[in-house]
Amino acid sequence: MKKVSKRIALLALTTLVLASCGAPTLISTPIENIDAIPLKTIPLSEEERKSWGHADLVSDTIPGMSVDKAYEEFIKGKKGTTVIVGVIDSGVDIEHEDLKNVVWVNKDERPGNGKDDDNNGYVDDIHGWNFLGDSNDEQLEMTRIVAKGDDGSEIYKKAKAKLEKELADLQGPKNQLDFILNVDKTLQNHLKKETYTKEEVEAIDTEDKEVVQAKQIMLQILNGQEMSKADFDKEIKNFQDYVYDQLNYNLNVNFDGRKVVGDDPYNFNDKNYGNPNVIGPNKEDAGHGTHVAGIIAAQRNNNKGIDGVANNVEIMAIRAVPNGDEYDKDIALAIRYAVDNGAKIINTSFGKAFSPNAEWVRDAIKYAGEKDVLIVNAAGNDGIDLDDTENDVFPNDAIDNGPEVSDTFISVGALANKYGAELVAGFSNYGKQNVDVFAPGSGIYSTTPKDNYEFKGGTSMAAPAVAGVAALIRSLYPKLTASQVKQILIDSGLAVKTKVIVGGKVDDVRSFSELSKSGKMVNAYNALIMAQKMSK
Repeated sequence: MKKVSKRIALLALTTLVLASCGAPTLISTPIENIDAIPLKTIPLSEEERKSWGHADLVSDTIPGMSVDKAYEEFIKGKKGTTVIVGVIDSGVDIEHEDLKNVVWVNKDERPGNGKDDDNNGYVDDIHGWNFLGDSNDEQLEMTRIVAKGDDGSEIYKKAKAKLEKELADLQGPKNQLDFILNVDKTLQNHLKKETYTKEEVEAIDTEDKEVVQAKQIMLQILNGQEMSKADFDKEIKNFQDYVYDQLNYNLNVNFDGRKVVGDDPYNFNDKNYGNPNVIGPNKEDAGHGTHVAGIIAAQRNNNKGIDGVANNVEIMAIRAVPNGDEYDKDIALAIRYAVDNGAKIINTSFGKAFSPNAEWVRDAIKYAGEKDVLIVNAAGNDGIDLDDTENDVFPNDAIDNGPEVSDTFISVGALANKYGAELVAGFSNYGKQNVDVFAPGSGIYSTTPKDNYEFKGGTSMAAPAVAGVAALIRSLYPKLTASQVKQILIDSGLAVKTKVIVGGKVDDVRSFSELSKSGKMVNAYNALIMAQKMSK
């Protein structure tokens, strides 16, 4: 079913003033009157849905980041320097038609010779590093804690209680899944085929009560969701994968996915592991990382798929996020790898509720700050207040809302394409202290493996949007520090005052300004204007 967006009609605002020398000088878009303008509801076109994150709130009435406006009115023919962006994720399909020309190449390493030519500790790391080796499925961190046994700690008690709740909560969806699969199997048996159409179901004429009931249920599902049987098959497969990945891997205390890697994940000095295959053993499993990379840097103006936010970017692919929770050691080493090999921005679109070695990651975050590297982090998708110390989400750059270890770590919440009460994505975490900014993150169209493109949603999609804007700034104004770039992203956003639904709860309505440190939506156009001024 197509989503409908509430969009706002705004008066045209002047964005040019004449300087004393007679040349035009760009100024930031004033938005003081935005919230006084009545809302109107208009469905987004297919093209608008695919690129809404690049739209301009004023001219397009869509709450994007004004990326297209930035290119048309500011960047134009400006030449910037190349910026390396490290993408720490599930792997990246570096062979994708829209990414293959923007992939980082380690020019100091000779491919395939089995030697560490640049002496950086990683053999044949041409495009990055794969810290997971041939592993993919993993437990959640709470499952690992419980699997180790009761050590009497509060962390164990908390993990065990959460694991038991997750397993109990999963029983309902599993029963629902099994019921629907049984309905599908009944129809397959009756029609004597594995795949069938909605029209074939409608045409069923039988007195078999089980088949009649299955027919009624299937038609109710297909008609209620306005989907074809092919769409149903795709949705139910995703649902099935989710449920059984949880049961078989994520929440299974008897599963050990790490033994394939061969290292000790709790020994930080055990670093000789992984391989240079940044896609991973199965290209399909690199979907999340490929989507993230495309948002940042899919090749612009090549008449393929999408345009990334940033030009002049090289994606350094670092595989460290499995189908489950990442290990702290992998993330800490991945951050350090990106920093040591030239990345100026690192995107971290992942997170978990427990982190037994969080200090390793915080030390790496601090190291990145000391080396002038900006880390753009996804705030998380639980719809919770991160300022509540009971709501731990890792990685982060502070302990229990204490002092931050770095001023180059920025946390990003997710926006939907609906200006007004539904502006904030219902899944997005928030926090006046622990979330810095918001950016487009719901229903984002980007690259997926094997030259495909899909819509995905999450703060995982909002973070790379901001990483792309940061890359634009660092490309055009390379002398600005990572700390300055973070401050520009925070200060230059649109500070709308509208009240929004929080955490997807219609009875929880607050001012958008209360949900993040800045109270703003990232805006590429205004950020570049501020960067230009600061650079002078």
